[in-house]
Amino acid sequence: MKLLEGKTVVVTGASTGIGRAIAIGAAEHGADVAINYARDSAGAEQCIAGIEVHGRRAIAIRGDVADPATATDFIARAVEAFGKVDVMVSNAGICPFHSFLDMPVETFERTMRVNLHGGFYMCQAAARQMVKQGHGGSIIAVSSISALVGGEYQTHYTPTKAGLHSLMQSAAIALGRHGIRCNSLLPGTILTEINKDDLADEAKRKYMEGRVPLGRLGVPEDMAGPAVFLASDMARYVTGAALLVDGGAFVNLQ
Repeated sequence: MKLLEGKTVVVTGASTGIGRAIAIGAAEHGADVAINYARDSAGAEQCIAGIEVHGRRAIAIRGDVADPATATDFIARAVEAFGKVDVMVSNAGICPFHSFLDMPVETFERTMRVNLHGGFYMCQAAARQMVKQGHGGSIIAVSSISALVGGEYQTHYTPTKAGLHSLMQSAAIALGRHGIRCNSLLPGTILTEINKDDLADEAKRKYMEGRVPLGRLGVPEDMAGPAVFLASDMARYVTGAALLVDGGAFVNLQ
């Protein structure tokens, strides 16, 4: 069964990792997909190929989500290509690990601009288009388990992920009257480019794996099913919610 048949899905930060996996997963379930990417043109092309292999249409649009103009351009070009936007997945994010006491101002502000401001602009632009269309929609923010717990070298990052989760809660109230559902995904430790260097330490990786009840760290494809569910009509009465996808890490006190 294809859960997204006939829908148009837009995904930010989809040249690699979670964004790419969600974009391809959406196509597998029948959606046409527009992806945003910042720099990795080769990765974007691979994502497009992964979408098209499922017989769906796809476009890749380059842009920095920290710039508000990127959001309006992205949505406009998706509508130009596919006629509408049904689902927004705001995934683009960065996490340059750094200690708290000597955090450079630009590192903090850039992380805020990409993760939180960029997420706001993208979700707002998509919501405006959905309201204009008049038939509802689904907005999904890729937050993080870091919205719920801290990290010594993530004092700039965790507030952005908590902010995205909070944004979805408030947007769910603001947009419910328009039939637009707003939810957040909270991945645990997923093996992506964002943490590749951090997890190159074999001892740390084994420790992290040992914290997960399911016995392994996540891979990007683990996020596709939960995203497709929240995007689909199967989740038609789900809004303002947060779905942990972490192999049980959050509940593992001991």
